[in-house]
Amino acid sequence: MAITLSALGWDTDRAAHLLRIRTDHRPGRVSRVDRGVCTVLTEHGPLRASVGGAVLASAAGDPTRLPCAGDWVLLCSWPDARVTVEAVLPRRTALIRRTAGRDAGGQLLAANLDVAAVVEPVHPAPDAGRIERLLALVHESGARPLVVLTKTDLAADPAAIARQLTALAPGVPVLPVSAEHGTGLDPLRAQVGPGRTLGLLGPSGAGKSSLVNALASAVVMPTQAIRRVDGKGRHTTTWRSLVPLPGGGAVLDTPGVRAVGLLDGSTGLDRAFVDIADLATGCRYGDCGHEAEPGCAVREALDAGELTARRFQSWRRLQREVAHETRRRAARPTRRTRSHPH
Repeated sequence: MAITLSALGWDTDRAAHLLRIRTDHRPGRVSRVDRGVCTVLTEHGPLRASVGGAVLASAAGDPTRLPCAGDWVLLCSWPDARVTVEAVLPRRTALIRRTAGRDAGGQLLAANLDVAAVVEPVHPAPDAGRIERLLALVHESGARPLVVLTKTDLAADPAAIARQLTALAPGVPVLPVSAEHGTGLDPLRAQVGPGRTLGLLGPSGAGKSSLVNALASAVVMPTQAIRRVDGKGRHTTTWRSLVPLPGGGAVLDTPGVRAVGLLDGSTGLDRAFVDIADLATGCRYGDCGHEAEPGCAVREALDAGELTARRFQSWRRLQREVAHETRRRAARPTRRTRSHPH
């Protein structure tokens, strides 16, 4: 399949940025990264490129500056046939999760997604808390969120389940699909087209690779059957991979995520829980803690059954997590401070 950069999202703004930086480097889009070596899609086919010194230096204090699947990069070809990534162009969206451990850093999962779909299997049962958490991550990234309910051939009434999930995703489309039977895929295909990129985010065994194959109309990602007993599957994809689609555009599959920690961004959380955020504007006090304060609109909605206790607790839990990360990152010394204490 011949690939044009415009089909992958290269446009006049990115071309203008290239002219401002370097005219002797050629652009490409990263499809995957393996141990620091990038596979980059170019007008002349895919290339393997190592990361250049300038990029490595800029990423010394922030690993999210390293190239990631979905990034647009500038390549340099050397006389000894080496190819290096010499610059990462500014990202329009970035899907970043908190990393584990003491360092309050982030891990870049994907870049330059136009739409990011939270993929959740219908069997054994959708995980409400996971959907809310991933939606907060997507909202924070800048990409347009979507919920894709997969394996609907295993449910008696998938439409009813989809309606239930709309309460977890205010204003976000919920699409029930079955890659196995090829049903419900047209609304998902409509999210991808020339110059547009769809990202898939969800647990292992959710059917993300099957969706990629269905959208590409070819087996481009390995898949593995889930266990019918508990609906779980093994980790099939262990890397992030950008796959060009025959009609233009691309889909980016991510590994099954076991846990996704939120960074110190409250914007995504407010958007994922816009129903509660809107209720909170009706509280008598601007700093209402939604505990026992008089005139608390959130508590009134809870008492009236308009807001479920589960969703309220999920919101509070994620709020505490974001507040903790904000404090942790604010207190984190820079690498230079740690290396050269005064």
